[in-house]
Amino acid sequence: DPQQIELTTASKRKLRRFIVIDEVVDKLYGAKVREYFEENNVQHKILALPTTEETKSMDLVLNILHEVQNFSLDRRTEPIIAIGGGVCLDIVGLAASLYRRRTPYIRVPTTLLSYVDASVGAKNGVNFLQCKNKLGGYTPPVASFLDRSFIQSIPRRHISNGLGEILKMALMKHKGLFDLLKNHGKYLLDTKFQSCNGLADHGDAALQTTRIAIETMLEELAPNLWEDDLDRLVDFGHLISPELEMRVLPSLMHGEAVNVDMAFMTYVAHARGLLGAEEKEQILQCMRGLELPLWHSGCSWALIQRALRERLRHSGGQPRMPLPTGLGVAEIFNDTSEETLERAYKLWVKD
Repeated sequence: DPQQIELTTASKRKLRRFIVIDEVVDKLYGAKVREYFEENNVQHKILALPTTEETKSMDLVLNILHEVQNFSLDRRTEPIIAIGGGVCLDIVGLAASLYRRRTPYIRVPTTLLSYVDASVGAKNGVNFLQCKNKLGGYTPPVASFLDRSFIQSIPRRHISNGLGEILKMALMKHKGLFDLLKNHGKYLLDTKFQSCNGLADHGDAALQTTRIAIETMLEELAPNLWEDDLDRLVDFGHLISPELEMRVLPSLMHGEAVNVDMAFMTYVAHARGLLGAEEKEQILQCMRGLELPLWHSGCSWALIQRALRERLRHSGGQPRMPLPTGLGVAEIFNDTSEETLERAYKLWVKD
């Protein structure tokens, strides 16, 4: 920001930044981050932390806040910078929202999942009493800086994990995005979402896929940022998965748990007559191509019942179940019978 540079130069006050970085990302990129701040003469404190689902707690938030207090952060002009995956961005967002009631923060996602999901929207939070994101709030970042070059250093499974959330948006809202994933899924996994020259048959599938995923997510989130309307297509894959993910930690990553949920709900949509057999098979085949799990032994009928009861408690007494009604189109249903759910479950397990 030229104006900020001018003000800084005129006031002779040194720029100061507090950065929270995931400890794995710090090992890969920490030297570059430090060099950047030193080159630009920015006084900085870098806090490297283990940010995983197991450590996603208020204890870690309080740890960050102690360090923020020691740094004497200016709560209006010195944004906290979060560099890491979705867990890191969620934790830092909550810490920033609590410090002096609201301190600005910037998200720098370093995984595919956080690039297309956590970077967009206003939500932040931590796990509590073995429940996913039970404590949190709605404080949007002042900016999200998106750089796909981070993604080249993450393992293939993490790429697949992020593809689960992209597939969610494709199934709910965008047939073109579904076709991109179906036709270029293996290529995206192989190239780790880097834009490669000389591969005209794929075009810039990485750019197209991420751009459409983010745009469709924004279309859904922007008019309903604080979730006043609980009918949300972006909840597809998130009815069963929160219970499943926390129950089987660390065997399933977030996007994988979401995909197990989406696979089951695809069977539910088929059992209701919303999807034909060919459409159902196309969806399952796409999931396989993206190397995502279609089933998990921890997803028992009892767990599904428990998860749906929990859903009713927090969704105004209605299941508000998003289901695909075709490829790239969906509706929200409140009238799926237990008999239909059980029939779908038995067929899903059998397959």
